[in-house]
Amino acid sequence: MDALDRDSRRLLKRVSRAFYLSIRVLPRGVGAEVGAAYLLARTADTIADSGALPPAERVERLAAFRRAITDGADAWDAFAPRDFAQDGASDAERDLLASAPRVLRALDALPPSDRRRVRAIAAELCDGMAFDLARFPPAESGEIGCLDSPEELERYAHMVAGCVGAFWTDATMAHTPALRHWDREAQIGLGIAFGKALQTVNVLRDIPADLRAGRCYLPSSWLGEVGLRPRDLLDAANARRARPALNAGIRAALRHFEAAEAYLLSIPRRCLRLRLAAAWPLLMGLATLDALARSPNWLEPKSRARVSRRWVYGMMAKSAPLAMSNAALRAWVRRLRARVEDALER
Repeated sequence: MDALDRDSRRLLKRVSRAFYLSIRVLPRGVGAEVGAAYLLARTADTIADSGALPPAERVERLAAFRRAITDGADAWDAFAPRDFAQDGASDAERDLLASAPRVLRALDALPPSDRRRVRAIAAELCDGMAFDLARFPPAESGEIGCLDSPEELERYAHMVAGCVGAFWTDATMAHTPALRHWDREAQIGLGIAFGKALQTVNVLRDIPADLRAGRCYLPSSWLGEVGLRPRDLLDAANARRARPALNAGIRAALRHFEAAEAYLLSIPRRCLRLRLAAAWPLLMGLATLDALARSPNWLEPKSRARVSRRWVYGMMAKSAPLAMSNAALRAWVRRLRARVEDALER
């Protein structure tokens, strides 16, 4: 990540959680590009989620940040970190907001082709966040907005994560001669599905928190099939009754993980860093789905499904030798899929 200064790299580690692992293992050129894109996306997300500002002002600030991404750091004059001081943002997120000018300068320092890709994906993600702000009521209203259909969930997942799969593909191809044999359009299709898989896991895992923020990403059509409304999910006692809607989401994620597996195995074995960067989120995503599928308390706000730190470290330790074998990787991924499918049959 040589194009990012030391403070930006430290900030990246603080705000990116598990995704930092993948960014850190990437080869230097692509790591710098993806790292800059991630910091911009996290900054925009923190602006969009700030409870310190009314929704209309968040939309205005998000639009200003988008202009700064596309037009250059000098366009971000209106930024005022103190406006977010009373928000529920973490210290790391407040530091991220305060560091926005430096992150934008890091973008300007990228090589021209890298900069074009980062600006395009960051602007696209800003548009997805603006959709979120327009689509759902503010948390303080006490109302809960809901996506209407599985098709709308698919569109949302594409806007906020599927497009990242396309960006990741272009960035890695640009920096990796060993990927010149790839069929770009086919790989981008797989990359988009990969991003959708990970975003669907995030959506399902975060249902309790999102409900309390006025957002329900489980489509109303799924909930209607079991006679429930989004507000009914605020009562954790409805977890068993709402389970078919959750399971429909898990099955949608599993379908996308089939493409994610194909994407992973298409990376040449000699590109170990790229393989690990793709394998880790894939494996963690499936393990999180397994934990969610087995959780009887998935509607409890304090019972967020996740894999343990010990599991993550064990997975990373095993992954380096296994990543050199398509058969071993395929078997590992399919064992995790089988666990999820087994849980769905119970």
